Amino acid sequence: MTKQTSLKGIHHVTAMTSDAVKNYQFFTEVLGMRLVKKTVNQDDIYTYHTFYADDQGSPGTDMTFFDFPNNPPGVRGTNAITRTSFRVPTNESLDYWVKRFDTLNVRHEGISDLFGKKVLPFEDDDQQRYQLISDEDNQGVIGGTPWKKGPVPLKHAIYGLGPIEITVAYFERFKEIMTSVYGFTIVTDEQDVVLLEVGEGGNGAQMILRHDTQSPIARQGYGEVHHVAFRVADQEVLYAWLDKYQRLGIPNSGHVDRYYFEALYARIGHILIELSTDGPGFMGDEPYETLGEHLSLPPFLENQRAYIESEIRPFNTKRED
Repeated sequence: MTKQTSLKGIHHVTAMTSDAVKNYQFFTEVLGMRLVKKTVNQDDIYTYHTFYADDQGSPGTDMTFFDFPNNPPGVRGTNAITRTSFRVPTNESLDYWVKRFDTLNVRHEGISDLFGKKVLPFEDDDQQRYQLISDEDNQGVIGGTPWKKGPVPLKHAIYGLGPIEITVAYFERFKEIMTSVYGFTIVTDEQDVVLLEVGEGGNGAQMILRHDTQSPIARQGYGEVHHVAFRVADQEVLYAWLDKYQRLGIPNSGHVDRYYFEALYARIGHILIELSTDGPGFMGDEPYETLGEHLSLPPFLENQRAYIESEIRPFNTKRED
């Protein structure tokens, strides 16, 4: 891995929900993450694309969702991204979250240990799989800033993405690609599961890779993850990756300008991997105080605003102070 193609960690995770409104309520009212952008899928303008992140939408903190119309429920299995993690400050924070989940009737599995870290696996109403992971004694990529006006005390609030879990039948091949192409290093290698990390490492730059040849192949739908994105510094690094993909013969999307960041997509087996620039970010088209309260559109869709707003189901995301 050269400096020109070094990855910095996880940028975002995009999943699918059955209901954008229900999802908004869960992420803001239960998890206490801030809606920093309400926009549409740029490839399917009839679909919302919502971004939940830290207080300022920092890269490495955002979980995003599509609500494709008439999307069926996903089917769990192998060859899929199987769990998303969120970082919280301490082990004590997990005790707080157990009580919060119990009070709010959120399904969870209790606190357990994973590669020496305390974790709290849980699900939403779509049976999307998540876990909270403690940053106590964590070193590496720094977290973001918790939502200052959120419902969770700042000392326990979510402030970044943690390790992404990927489960595949072609375990050794996928691990080899992650290390030789993407520059991940192996932290812990156990039977049928390995912990890898990239860049500065730590919870914000790790991947949990599991081996599963017994389950059926997962089918995408709501409750499943669509893709994971890893961070690159800027456009120059993104173009270095484009050159690398072409040199290695890896089919890819080519450069895609998403307005809030620039992107490059490649499918490794069944897993869609995006590389995304850290900027420009989510602060350019809305004031900090009202991030996510209105439908934001990139400039190339602005002339279709009236049509889009007439077709997409409105939902109120205006926050009351």
